[in-house]
Amino acid sequence: MTVGASDHELEPLTVRVATAVQITGLSRSRIYEIIKAGELETVKVGRATLVKYASLKALLS
Repeated sequence: MTVGASDHELEPLTVRVATAVQITGLSRSRIYEIIKAGELETVKVGRATLVKYASLKALLS
């Protein structure tokens, strides 16, 4: 039996800061403070700052 994408919920690898704000309910500036403190892992792609989703989940746990 093959497993299709509909059988598993896919999680993103990264999310934009605005999405991290929506997920956590924290302010944009607070998210950047947490990033600066090293509590959230980020990746820069061009000018965009992307938050690693696994890091965001770990923060909320």
